[in-house]
Amino acid sequence: MTGSDHTEPAGAAEPDGTGRVLVAGVGNVFLQDDGFGVETVRRLSARMPELPPGVELMDVGIRGVHLAYRLLEGYRTLVLVDLVGRGGTPGTLYTIDVGPQAPSERPGPGPLDTHAMDPATVLALLHDLHAGAGGTLPDEVYVIGCEPGATDEGMGLTPPVAAVVDAAADLVLNLVRRDSAVPQRS
Repeated sequence: MTGSDHTEPAGAAEPDGTGRVLVAGVGNVFLQDDGFGVETVRRLSARMPELPPGVELMDVGIRGVHLAYRLLEGYRTLVLVDLVGRGGTPGTLYTIDVGPQAPSERPGPGPLDTHAMDPATVLALLHDLHAGAGGTLPDEVYVIGCEPGATDEGMGLTPPVAAVVDAAADLVLNLVRRDSAVPQRS
């Protein structure tokens, strides 16, 4: 699934996007642990029968702009899976409720580097695109993040990060199951 635009739906959702959940794996598989999000979504794709209806998986890789435009199609919930550096032990997992608001820290002016977009930059771009083009913003935004061990050039996750990919997939599954069962804000 790496590098493809392929999105796999788990089942039917409302046509207006109210029941749709997008789980997006972000990262560069050529920079060791930066491939964590992509690998987690790949593992989730093997577990499609466990996903609630309306959940879609997307291997974003390094195509943050593509993700931002895709989100304008209307999803109730976005779950980003990516590295999150907070100074913890490599392999530490985090679940962050970002909420639907625009990020408080925005990228400075200058050219947009579409190959180096972190989740905050993607969310800022999404809000900018929404302001200019319309569309529907997600009601809920979460990040399932992992503390990296190394992001040097090279293929493959470091052992501490590779060891938590299945646990991260479980966190995503639990989150989308809970989100599917809980009534959403009006």
